[in-house]
Amino acid sequence: MAAPRKYSLELCERAVQMYRTSDPKPQIKRLAVDLGVHPEALRGWIRQAEADAGERATGSPPPNARKSRPCARRTPSSSARTRS
Repeated sequence: MAAPRKYSLELCERAVQMYRTSDPKPQIKRLAVDLGVHPEALRGWIRQAEADAGERATGSPPPNARKSRPCARRTPSSSARTRS
């Protein structure tokens, strides 16, 4: 049996519509606080609505897309340092 939904479908649809019709676009975190929902839940609803409308690409990135590296590459000399 599936777990009950934390937020109603009506709230989800209303929140996405409020975001999409706002000009300029509000901060997701601020709108989420105003609506009483978790910011990541709202962000997910917005992304899903964009994907459903064909405004956001889904799936894996194109093969020629560069992968970002969150950490700088360590050089051999920096990883071989010893503490005194």
